[in-house]
Amino acid sequence: MTETQQKQGKIAAIFALIKQSLQGKEIDYTTGSIRRSVILLAIPMMLEMMMESVFALVDLYFVGHLEDSSYAIQAVGLTESVLTITYSLAVGMSMAATAIVARRIGEKNPEAAGKAGIQAILIAVAITLLLSIVGYVFGTDILLLMGASSDAAAYGTNFMRIMMGSSIFIMLLFLINGIFRGAGNAAIAMKSLWIANICNIILCPIFINGWGPIPAFGLEGAAIATTIGRGIGVCYQLYHLFNVGNTLKITVAHLKPDFQQMKAIIVVAAPGILQFVIASCSWIFLAHLVATTGGDHGSAGYQTALRLMMFFILPAWGLSNAVATLVGQNLGAGQIERAEESVLKTAKYNVIFMVIITILTLVGATVFVSFFTEDILVQEIAVRAIRIMSLGYIFYGIGMVLINTFNGAGDTWTPTYINFFGFWLFQIPLAYVLANYFNIKEDGVFIAIPVAETAITIAGYILFKKGKWKRIQV
Repeated sequence: MTETQQKQGKIAAIFALIKQSLQGKEIDYTTGSIRRSVILLAIPMMLEMMMESVFALVDLYFVGHLEDSSYAIQAVGLTESVLTITYSLAVGMSMAATAIVARRIGEKNPEAAGKAGIQAILIAVAITLLLSIVGYVFGTDILLLMGASSDAAAYGTNFMRIMMGSSIFIMLLFLINGIFRGAGNAAIAMKSLWIANICNIILCPIFINGWGPIPAFGLEGAAIATTIGRGIGVCYQLYHLFNVGNTLKITVAHLKPDFQQMKAIIVVAAPGILQFVIASCSWIFLAHLVATTGGDHGSAGYQTALRLMMFFILPAWGLSNAVATLVGQNLGAGQIERAEESVLKTAKYNVIFMVIITILTLVGATVFVSFFTEDILVQEIAVRAIRIMSLGYIFYGIGMVLINTFNGAGDTWTPTYINFFGFWLFQIPLAYVLANYFNIKEDGVFIAIPVAETAITIAGYILFKKGKWKRIQV
């Protein structure tokens, strides 16, 4: 075989691997090449997370061009900050579902995997309905509590109510995707987010600006479009979840509440939820601190930077999600060394990705921000925030992999402790002191973020090397 033929063969093999990763079939990740397993999982997971971040960016783009853009951007950003509580619940439940389903798949018990997934959905629906009611009733009060001015709060109340009232779709998108990831079918998770986003992109300008018989809803139109898009994505998920050809064996009997199994799921999910509630409450406090020290423009600039940051680093979170499936399935199959090797390979790929993203955001911050807002003051603050926060991207990437390693193994308490000390006992006090006592205002918050994330990653690595996660039973 000539050198040219060898190169052509390698290229063909790469394209075949990419095609397989996007097809949407459950795969046994307890055998074969670890590098191949990481790639098969990572490609659809990265695309999935990229699509999740697009929701906020699409809303930000269209509302950033409304007449009262600073109020609109602030309303979207503060609402997203509050919704991080819903995201925390969703991610926590999703992690538990991924860990338990992956273990059952690794043990070659697809019926138990399917039942666990359905019981997790029943728990999530009950919790989210209560949260939606609270968010809808107290929408204005929540915005005021977050530091919005009375005018901004009044302007954004209906947006907040629609987004909080429809949070069941956020919960189900995350949770059902977690079930598919645990089963090794990351492509279905990716496709559900693609469908939801395409619908949102089409509907956003229609409901915001009006089209034909549809009136212009302004800011509220963004919430309506996002809700419809996510709802369609959930319908797509449910169709495939109950498909008879699915590896997960789901029957009508699984819809009956099994309180013993629910308790077992909650035992794994509760610390997982808590770890993200801890993190999200920290982000909420930081958003409030920026709003009170930097005013409406400072808050709008920070929220713009945060949405852009999430867009760039969520694909890295998707890549790190691959390790949760690999660790869960391999621990279920009793292959501890293979699980550990999967972690190291995934971390290596995530570092490479984050180096590229760091360079991209440092160089292109001004261009990215100008695309979403024409307000000069908002632009200046957003660019400064992006450049400061991006200095910690490499550590973010490593930390994500370590957190997903613990969660994929079912060791959800370890990252909970890490988050508590890292966010509440370090990041929040540091941001407050820098913003107020050193009088550098919103810049103090920007600086505290990469410093705290670096410390969290170092702590995670030390605990990873101790190896408690290898001995967890779920």
